[in-house]
Amino acid sequence: MNNKENLIQVRPDYALEVLNLIKESLSPKLMKEKLLSYHESDIADCLKYLKKDDRFRLYSLLGMQNLANVLEHVDERNTYIGELQIKKQEELLNYLDSTLAVDYLKSLSKNERNVLIEIMDEKRRSELSLVNSFDEDEIGSRMTTNYIQIKEGFSVEEAMSSLIKQAAENDNISTIYVVDCDGLFEGAIDLKNLIIARKTTPLSEITVTSYPYVYATELIEDCIERLKDYREDSIPVLNQDNKLCGVLTGQELSTMISDELGDDYAKLAGLAAEEELTEPLKMSLKKRLPWLVILLGLGLGVSTVVGAFEHVVAHLTIIVSFQSLILDMAGNVGTQSLAVTIRVLMDEKLSFKQKISLIFKELKIGFANGFLLSIITLCLITGYLILLKGQSVITALLYSSCTAISLIIAIVLSSFTGTVVPLIFKKLKIDPAVASGPLITTINDLVAIVTYYGLAWFFLIGVFHL
Repeated sequence: MNNKENLIQVRPDYALEVLNLIKESLSPKLMKEKLLSYHESDIADCLKYLKKDDRFRLYSLLGMQNLANVLEHVDERNTYIGELQIKKQEELLNYLDSTLAVDYLKSLSKNERNVLIEIMDEKRRSELSLVNSFDEDEIGSRMTTNYIQIKEGFSVEEAMSSLIKQAAENDNISTIYVVDCDGLFEGAIDLKNLIIARKTTPLSEITVTSYPYVYATELIEDCIERLKDYREDSIPVLNQDNKLCGVLTGQELSTMISDELGDDYAKLAGLAAEEELTEPLKMSLKKRLPWLVILLGLGLGVSTVVGAFEHVVAHLTIIVSFQSLILDMAGNVGTQSLAVTIRVLMDEKLSFKQKISLIFKELKIGFANGFLLSIITLCLITGYLILLKGQSVITALLYSSCTAISLIIAIVLSSFTGTVVPLIFKKLKIDPAVASGPLITTINDLVAIVTYYGLAWFFLIGVFHL
């Protein structure tokens, strides 16, 4: 047993090793060499445990280029950048990914931002201005200018020479992008294919002209599903003139997908946007309150409808026992249809015929589920009323039949609502995820209440005079 335990290797705590290393009395040169032997992520992990003076020492030892690589692994990077002197911040932002640099600039006051931009070199300033020119929900706001591009018509030798020159400033070299003499995007070359190509091989033979791309002004939510299908290291971003202006890295693409899923989940919960753990109370209220006010209004509508059937409830008090059954099942079915519809609507090429087919499919599923559930409901409620409530067989069958019929109608209508509402939202250019669970549930409550009490009033009171 001991031999087996000895074979188990425990992963070293590299962050702790870095912490201990910083406290050692070594020369700056030797300290830097040892620090750079660790992965940037491990160095980033120890930042939160360091005192401010120790962090300053670490910044100085690493240098701004290495520090930029470390800070790309930290969520609180803006706080750490803000600890640096203004000149050091400018130097750091030259090495930091453009999207992260823009994010930091946006966190500053207008005066601080202007001072920092003013001391930047012209090239970096124009790069950051380009990324900053796009809205937060546009692809361009998430792209980076860290990429390699070469001209069509280059020989393999010329392409390699251009790659080496650009790699001094841009380390995103796994995919090389090809543009024509006017800067129009032509395609992409895998670095491996360029390395193994013969000198006499025409560049066009190793250029993939069907390489995927997106436009900088496209909304993230509109193309995120399309981008998920690709497994590329980076995706080129074009301007409206089809010229290459940036790329989406694989890491940024992964973050975008995660953010979009989180945002959709928040909307399905009835929130305006995803919340952060440390978010201020005022911001959380701003995200939650609008939908709650709308749902409150709809809830009052449901209560008003229930009040309109007050005479039915007073006359047939036992039917209140089964109200929650109808409401819960209608809400559950509506939410299922909503989830299916939102998933299908991610396909931007969905035709009108396919949308109609989706509606009918959900109606058929709703009817089948409703029919089976209504039979189960009929049997269970009949037995309950006869055995536990002492009702006659006829009376029990009338009550259970009314509940069963109401259930199947409510389920079919809920399936219809859960499918049609997001389709309407999509048509109105509103995110279908906004047709959230709480909204659909409230609408279906209204439908179920009218169906249930309406049938009870018409059949049990009007026809059978119970």
